[in-house]
Amino acid sequence: MSLFTSPAASTPTPGLPDTMRVSVLRVPAGSIGNIENADNPVPTQLSVDERPLPQLEPNEVLVRVAAVGVCGSDVHYFRHGRIGQFVVEEPLVLGHEASGTIAAVGAAVDPARIGQRVSIEPQKPCRRCEQCKQGRYNLCPDMAFYATPPVDGAFAEYVAIESDFAHAVPDTVSDEAAALLEPLSVGIWACRKAGIGPGQRVLVAGAGPIGVIIAQVARAFGASAVYISDIAQDRLDFAARHGATHTLHASHPVDGLGVDAFIDASGAPRAVRAGIRAVAPGGRAVLVGMGAEDVELPVGVIQNREIWLTGVFRYANTWPTAIALAAEGKVDLDVLVTHQFGLGQVQEALDAGQEPGALKAMVQPWR
Repeated sequence: MSLFTSPAASTPTPGLPDTMRVSVLRVPAGSIGNIENADNPVPTQLSVDERPLPQLEPNEVLVRVAAVGVCGSDVHYFRHGRIGQFVVEEPLVLGHEASGTIAAVGAAVDPARIGQRVSIEPQKPCRRCEQCKQGRYNLCPDMAFYATPPVDGAFAEYVAIESDFAHAVPDTVSDEAAALLEPLSVGIWACRKAGIGPGQRVLVAGAGPIGVIIAQVARAFGASAVYISDIAQDRLDFAARHGATHTLHASHPVDGLGVDAFIDASGAPRAVRAGIRAVAPGGRAVLVGMGAEDVELPVGVIQNREIWLTGVFRYANTWPTAIALAAEGKVDLDVLVTHQFGLGQVQEALDAGQEPGALKAMVQPWR
């Protein structure tokens, strides 16, 4: 049982069904190896199940899900049953990049919100710990995050979320773009960490969806030059049309670039090392991509150039900026969508990233 799909209330909400369809991931008992062998594929299973509608806490809203983006973490759970210490030990609903329409509200929420289109910030911090009080709620040790075991996600017809984490979006933002405000928030958080501002030069490693989003955000924040590197020419060509000012094949040396900031969206150790060497003295390096647990770094370069090196773990207080960037056309999220699937096609959605030209697959539960 998760915080977001608790049993139905004894009194059903008028006008809503008693049950909903969800896509459930199951991992056969004993099929996940130890941490050292965690990258080996496991025989996971997906099915569409009927479950009771979530019961709302007083400060929560019920969202009728319109669109859910497929993230690399969803794919990793599907293929391996775990990410690091987070292990799928019981049936799990994947999906955390979500949007929809408020269908019901808890007792403490203004009923006028029913019918409002929203983008979901898919997390529930405790709001009491030191990290939360300092505004770093993304680092809350008691965080409950969609589609992170044992918390269910949004590959479902309905989900519940605390009302202030259901962010209203204007009608100029599509359902798909509203869902992709989640990865956009990762890009905003990374660019904030990198200190991106007017006139700065940035190198981004990895021209997948997150890399392209970071390039667009960097331009929106005023960067005058955005270099992006990748091993795939088609992705570089796409990035050149949507945010990057310069593209580089990953084999191209970048040591002499002297950029103000390097942001890694690849997770590739070689790209991380090369990117750090491309940073000018006093610059910043930000690690976003999930790769090896341990990476050899050019410590001498970091020390001699006094490079600030940090990581990114989700985001905090990013949705207002994300909504503004999308609504004002300063980032284009719809252009990332290459595939659309229904709730009964989640496995195809999770596999879509292997197809040539694929960027972002979307699941539309009511399709």
